[in-house]
Amino acid sequence: MARTGFAHLPLHGGKAPPWLFGRMVRLSREIAGHVVAEHGPDEMLRRLSDPFWFQAFGCVLGFDWHSSGVTTTVCGALKEGIRGLESDFGFFVAGGKGATSRKAPAEIAAACESQSIDPAPLVYASRMAAKVDSAAVQDGFQLYHHAFAFTTKGQWCVVQQGMSDATSMARRYHWSSEAMPGESFVDEPHAAVCGRSPETVLNLVATESSPTRTASAELARRDPSETLGLLSKLPTLDMPRRHEVLEASDVASPYMKKILLRTWEQAPENFETLLGIPGVGAKTVRALALVSELVYGTPASTRDPARFSFAHGGKDGHPFPVDRDTYDRTIDVLSSAVQRAKVDRSEKVDALKRLAAFRA
Repeated sequence: MARTGFAHLPLHGGKAPPWLFGRMVRLSREIAGHVVAEHGPDEMLRRLSDPFWFQAFGCVLGFDWHSSGVTTTVCGALKEGIRGLESDFGFFVAGGKGATSRKAPAEIAAACESQSIDPAPLVYASRMAAKVDSAAVQDGFQLYHHAFAFTTKGQWCVVQQGMSDATSMARRYHWSSEAMPGESFVDEPHAAVCGRSPETVLNLVATESSPTRTASAELARRDPSETLGLLSKLPTLDMPRRHEVLEASDVASPYMKKILLRTWEQAPENFETLLGIPGVGAKTVRALALVSELVYGTPASTRDPARFSFAHGGKDGHPFPVDRDTYDRTIDVLSSAVQRAKVDRSEKVDALKRLAAFRA
């Protein structure tokens, strides 16, 4: 995993006021335009997958430097900022917060159709990133935000976030197609994971969990009665301390037999295929990991994968209230710079010059 840092993200309520969000949309558009003009759309995705750059981006846009809301608001502002101009920028943004996150596959498909490219690999990447961080990495954070950015050449990145009501904390997960070794979604796939480490984690995408992944797929291909029989014995076992989060009550779901029948019928060839089966979620993965340790002696890893605010201020007044005049001047300066871009620099710059006529 190419970790680039950690961030402490306390859950904050509220939302960006309209006067600020409108400016965030315009400024994010201008900043993205300059990054694309100078370095291309792939570089924009690389920066979004870097948690430090992403946090700095949010601070420059005027959002609270230490708020969980920076994730959802920055992604929302960027998505809105390039709306209708994706072909000029060279990248698209799908998904978002809550119910909008579930629209990501349909939005990806629609964008790909407009560009005459195959959406299947991108839709798969979006779904697997969400599945890994909701089922294969069980750290106590429930996903509620999923943003998927991609280029027409197939490069992509994911910025998604989970929350823990118990600790009032948020955890952000960054993915990058360039950072995935061997293009595996289940072997150290993250570009970075940001957040405070919980006491207990079940990490099935850690390299050291490889035997458990193999055993879990093997168990998923077996008759469900065998696996369920072993699960029924778990309450009498003296399990290691690290399995406190894996209580029998967590795996004794009335739907477990139905799900295991489905995995038995589909006979997944490996853990990634197993994870991609509809209905296979956290409880199924936990159950198979437990039985795999019981039968094969393969314990799963419990290793946790996990100044810019002075530019314009923050909406809650930290380190000072947003200076609207300075904010607007920043937007105007960046916009004017695009206008002055030389025609012979690149075709992308020529396309981005047309943004000068587009005002929010």
